[in-house]
Amino acid sequence: MEVNPPKQEHLLALKVMRLTKPTLFTNIPVTCEEKDLPGDLFNQLMRDDPSTVNGAEVLMLGEMLTLPQNFGNIFLGETFSSYISVHNDSNQVVKDILVKADLQTSSQRLNLSASNAAVAELKPDCCIDDVIHHEVKEIGTHILVCAVSYTTQAGEKMYFRKFFKFQVLKPLDVKTKFYNAESDLSSVTDEVFLEAQIQNITTSPMFMEKVSLEPSIMYNVTELNSVSQAGECVSTFRSRAYLQPMDTRQYLYCLKPKKEFAEKAGIIKGVTVIGKLDIVWKTNLGERGRLQTSQLQRMAPGYGDVRLSLEAIPDTVNLEEPFHITCKITNCSSERTMDLVLEMCNTNSIHWCGISGRQLGKLHPSSSLCLALTLLSSVQGLQSVSGLRLTDTFLKRTYEYDDIAQVCVVSSAIKVES
Repeated sequence: MEVNPPKQEHLLALKVMRLTKPTLFTNIPVTCEEKDLPGDLFNQLMRDDPSTVNGAEVLMLGEMLTLPQNFGNIFLGETFSSYISVHNDSNQVVKDILVKADLQTSSQRLNLSASNAAVAELKPDCCIDDVIHHEVKEIGTHILVCAVSYTTQAGEKMYFRKFFKFQVLKPLDVKTKFYNAESDLSSVTDEVFLEAQIQNITTSPMFMEKVSLEPSIMYNVTELNSVSQAGECVSTFRSRAYLQPMDTRQYLYCLKPKKEFAEKAGIIKGVTVIGKLDIVWKTNLGERGRLQTSQLQRMAPGYGDVRLSLEAIPDTVNLEEPFHITCKITNCSSERTMDLVLEMCNTNSIHWCGISGRQLGKLHPSSSLCLALTLLSSVQGLQSVSGLRLTDTFLKRTYEYDDIAQVCVVSSAIKVES
């Protein structure tokens, strides 16, 4: 009959505790009116309870804090911290102690040990302590692997390890939407608006410390999440900086191409990188978390080979009186020179003044020209400027431009303010 040797006990003990902020201790108040059978008994018990607040015993929150009882869950973007202690429980000196801490994720294994050097010796009732930190950047199951190796007085090499599993959850749900500016004269419709919807999908409130957009090298960004009141910049959310569980908040940003990119036609087209969101929040007792999204991309609107945009146009004009607009024509092709002819077609309400079919000359690749035009409206109300045609004589191709902009036409008896 085969007898298995008894399992050998180790001389060292390994203890691991996650370092996190404590939580407020809660209790369930039990009370009754004085005319009830227990009388003042329940109230007196609550007054004598050291966990209650003096004078506010019926509140669930007390004055005590509760330390974490297990590893629990950790959220993406937070910093995982853990205290590791190796204690010599024996009555003999242990030599060459090496403590190693690794974090195993679904894609990689990370060494979190502050030092990989072995401790020469560890006397009885002494310990080796270490604190590890790691900013969590992956969701899913994580395993903290703590391994200890040492040598006994008899020269026997010993080794053991322990595993601690915890889950990394997603704290926020971030959705983005892009909007192209409509007939924005200052940026010539290259202006982009980004709406970021951020939802708290945890079970506790969050204090949103910062939500900012870090633009790419092609854009300048303006945050539209504050208003000016009495000379001070006030957040549109006022003092409501907390985001309750499952609540959603929208942030708005305006991006304008930098001058060196806006002047080069054809660069801002196709799929362009806008930038990335940087989100910083705090949870219970100031526990901080931070997330950065991947690079946000958008499909820039296509303008074809020739782009026509407005540089200047009045908001309001008088009925049957000429007014002036300034157009900008850009050759979006990076290789081909165009020879353009401008035709102006009247509509039911808009009438162009000038010669239709005139030659604009050659327009080289990625270059632009500005054109001053005169027109008048024969109908009152909000009228759409339409009827411009550009023909490339080289390819015999015509580009039509309708609904370029809108103007408000009023009676000439009404004075138009400049």
